Amino acid sequence: MKFFVDTANIDEIREADSWGIVDGVTTNPTLVAREGREFEPTIKEICDLMGDRPVSAEVISLDAEGMLTEARNLATWADNIVVKIPMIKEGMKAVKVLAQQGIKTNVTLVFTAGQALIAAKAGATYCSPFLGRIEDMATEAITVVKQMVDIYCAYGFDTQVIVSSVRRPEHVVQSACWGAHVATVPFKVLDQLFNHPLTDRGIEGFLADWENLQKELGK
Repeated sequence: MKFFVDTANIDEIREADSWGIVDGVTTNPTLVAREGREFEPTIKEICDLMGDRPVSAEVISLDAEGMLTEARNLATWADNIVVKIPMIKEGMKAVKVLAQQGIKTNVTLVFTAGQALIAAKAGATYCSPFLGRIEDMATEAITVVKQMVDIYCAYGFDTQVIVSSVRRPEHVVQSACWGAHVATVPFKVLDQLFNHPLTDRGIEGFLADWENLQKELGK
């Protein structure tokens, strides 16, 4: 499973990347606005940090022609740009054209396996089900993810499932168990994946034993 970090904060991206586990970055207008920076220089800096790893940046138009104009412009910013397109009819029109032109896309705001199937048929590179928000609707979210993965495997679609709206480490583990290709994870949750009290306790015990040994040896 690939880990993308879901943030537009440069410091968070640098720190997470130093851990050696980041395979890409996803952003959206909300995340970029939260940083209080201009959109274009922020995305370009993230792309530069990631090298050849994918960076998702979202269009804001709601008509196909507007999306295509934005997407083509975004694709000139860096070779690793992936254009986020909303799961609407106009969006799928744009995805179809962009796929034919070799521009990678990430279909976002996906909530059902049916929508995931449509995204794949349109030629999306990635499809992003919003796990946490699906749970908010009292739906068994992980079942929806499993359905998506099963459909893609059954029909040989190249589209990859990016589990989004990840709110806790269990979401990542569940998604991995069902074979999701990617989890895009907020920095805080990615950090939490490292933590367990028994790990901390074990390290404390090892260091205490080592210190006692040094005292016994007179060092």
